[in-house]
Amino acid sequence: MPELPDLQAFSHNLNKKLKGKTVKQVTAHTGKLNVSADELNHTLQHQKVEEIYRDGKELHIRFAKGDVLGLHLMLHGKLFLFEGENTNKYPIIDIQFTDDSGLTLTDFQKAATPTLNPEKKDAPDALAGEADAAFYKKILGSKKSVVKNILLDQKIIKGIGNAYADEILWHAGISPFSISNKIPADKVKALAKAVKDVLTDAEKQILKSNPDIINGEVRDFMLIHNAKKTHSPDGAEIKIKDGTRKTYYTDEQELYT
Repeated sequence: MPELPDLQAFSHNLNKKLKGKTVKQVTAHTGKLNVSADELNHTLQHQKVEEIYRDGKELHIRFAKGDVLGLHLMLHGKLFLFEGENTNKYPIIDIQFTDDSGLTLTDFQKAATPTLNPEKKDAPDALAGEADAAFYKKILGSKKSVVKNILLDQKIIKGIGNAYADEILWHAGISPFSISNKIPADKVKALAKAVKDVLTDAEKQILKSNPDIINGEVRDFMLIHNAKKTHSPDGAEIKIKDGTRKTYYTDEQELYT
């Protein structure tokens, strides 16, 4: 699943390609809509694209009249640009523009979800200024859950996925199995810094190696959550705990219980 840095890179490139274009037609190929296909098309038709940006784990396309189309790629959703007719397999939604170009969202599992004017979520974004050390101190101090689960809870903080949670916790020196309210203040501060540092650096790494990327995942630069690596940069063995999600960690990370 594309995570926050991937989506940041996608939005960067889609803005360059689509900003200012006018919608000719929107065709929905899936029943997973919060409005009818006709209403979706009628609402967005003839509107200009003002901005494409990331919101949590979704891409949002904002149009001239203020309407927003949210795209949640889920596990296997992919975005493709096309000219003329869309020939990509497994389309979920096609947006055709008046210059005969288009954008399609595909998913062979049909799980990717478009939403017209999605509801705003209360949780802060992981890169937002309000998600600072004081925020993490308050949140972690009130929870008895393991810290990785807190980072992954989109109702608490938006945007962090499984792979980057592992990277963040390694950089902060905190075991992913630590109990949140047992983590000392200096480590909470390190965690808040690691969130920003890891996510912003990852976006730079992705755009550096794949400057035109709008789909897929780039993971080869990751230090810990990386199936091709056996040891951390400091030489510790990378361990993997299987479960609903695999957790990559090392004994360098302090466990607080």
